[in-house]
Amino acid sequence: MIIISAFCFALMNMFVRLSGDLPTAEKGFFRNFVAFLFALALMIKNRESFHFQKRNLPLLLGRSLAGTLGILGNFYAVSHMKVLGDASILNKMSPFFAVLFSLIFLKEKLKIPQVLILTGAFIGAMFVVKPTFSNDDLFASLCGLAGGIGAGAAYSMVRALGKRGENGAFIVLFFSGFSCLAMIPLMIIDFKMFSAYQLCMLLLAGLAAAGGQFSITAAYTYAPAREISIYDYSQIIFASALGFFVFAEIPDLYSIIGYVIIVVMALVMFLYNNSKYKRDNGV
Repeated sequence: MIIISAFCFALMNMFVRLSGDLPTAEKGFFRNFVAFLFALALMIKNRESFHFQKRNLPLLLGRSLAGTLGILGNFYAVSHMKVLGDASILNKMSPFFAVLFSLIFLKEKLKIPQVLILTGAFIGAMFVVKPTFSNDDLFASLCGLAGGIGAGAAYSMVRALGKRGENGAFIVLFFSGFSCLAMIPLMIIDFKMFSAYQLCMLLLAGLAAAGGQFSITAAYTYAPAREISIYDYSQIIFASALGFFVFAEIPDLYSIIGYVIIVVMALVMFLYNNSKYKRDNGV
């Protein structure tokens, strides 16, 4: 499920870039409007209840707010950074931030090895961001990193909601509806009329996002992050391939170094978490 979600989100980023110079809020609205309709149709088809536990409302709102900020940051980076793979790898900092936010929402303890791994991942991100004023992509890179932070917070809350028994389709529905409403004022302030081609790209982005959202929600609801997070990095392969074949993009040396560091840190975190779980549970 998480590899499927990675491919869907890589497609989403490609379609977002192909939609051209539309405002980020418009792209975010269509992305979530399609997901909202998809989730609504699925719940009606399966005759699922729209009721949720009142104690989960703060987590649902927090997940929706963090996810909305994550989308805005990611879409801005995807639309303005020169290399699609760079924007994607910054968004893939989300599993590392999910570990940090797990301290808050899941009361999971952070060990020294995890701190070192997170530090290594952040160093890798800096190779991609290249925080110098001579970097034309600096602001877009920082937005992409902020998007990863928002996504990490959202995923940790999805996991918390899953542990509380909240329905995955309803989590997607609630988030998508919240995000659409949040985008409307931003769209009114800065609206740009789109062409038929741009509308098609936005709808395809929304369809891909819906597939990715359902897949990743199912993945994080039914399996702990320590077991599956590494597979999310397959998106970098998909995004880099799409960037090369569709946009003829080739990352620079610093970005490639950053990719390698982040993916290696993800692999180390994956191995560490599984080893720790087996040791703690006598497996």
